[in-house]
Amino acid sequence: MSSKEATLLRRVTTASVAVAILLILMKLGATLSTNAISMMASLIDSTMDLFASLVTLFAVRIALQPPDEDHRFGHGKAEPLAALAQATFIAGSGVFLFIQAAQRLMNPQPMETADFGILVMLVSMIATAGLLIFQRYVIARTNSPAIKADAAHYGSDFIVNAATIAALWFTQQGAHWVDPLFGAAVGGFILFGAWRVGRTALDQLMDRELLDGTEEKIRQIAHAQPEVQAVGHIRTRMSGRTPTIQLYLYLSDATPLHEAHRIGDEVIEKIQESFPTADILLHEEPISALPRGCAQLI
Repeated sequence: MSSKEATLLRRVTTASVAVAILLILMKLGATLSTNAISMMASLIDSTMDLFASLVTLFAVRIALQPPDEDHRFGHGKAEPLAALAQATFIAGSGVFLFIQAAQRLMNPQPMETADFGILVMLVSMIATAGLLIFQRYVIARTNSPAIKADAAHYGSDFIVNAATIAALWFTQQGAHWVDPLFGAAVGGFILFGAWRVGRTALDQLMDRELLDGTEEKIRQIAHAQPEVQAVGHIRTRMSGRTPTIQLYLYLSDATPLHEAHRIGDEVIEKIQESFPTADILLHEEPISALPRGCAQLI
């Protein structure tokens, strides 16, 4: 990773924590002022975002550490671990909101003036939009899974803030049932976001194969080399932001060892053109070593 990418990751995680603290302070004041479950929902959402941002901040700093004697493959999995922790706590906040909304439906409580709450939500939307623009910029240049997870939270925040304004307005007009129903809806939205983030993190932690056509593309690149007679044992996975690719090349039995390595190096270079950040491990084998029943590899 370049020093510029590392600097971007550090800056965006710091910005994320700062925005989360600002939003929590504003929404806490608005919740106390309005006594609205919709404001409480937004406050809980931002509190979870702060926790998630802190986890991301520390995880990114760990992931940026170079490989050492105890971690020869680097520290990239710190990022999906952070994303999984985020998903767990976010899911907990969604369940809590469901409980609060149900209690408010059974025991309605009057809401104070909504004007301050609406103003806070507008300021929150502006701050969130600025952070999202920065996060998208960093994601485009680093492909960080932890920043992707963080951006997913703040993207949902932007929608939640807009919907909170509508809920406050309708409640102020006398539709008191809108407030707890909105809180329940936000809880469901948060749970869905937690499921998406958690699923992606688990895929990486469990070394799931890249399922976007990567294997077929690798096979085509290798077969484009005239000396390659078969390709097999292709394996792929993600380690943080680094794709890991492994494959076997089957060459003519008459191919000298030095020539086999030259061919392998050329295939690696071609694969690297399509997957610039990939860690590629390639093994050359004579075609006579091709296992029986593996003609589909040719």
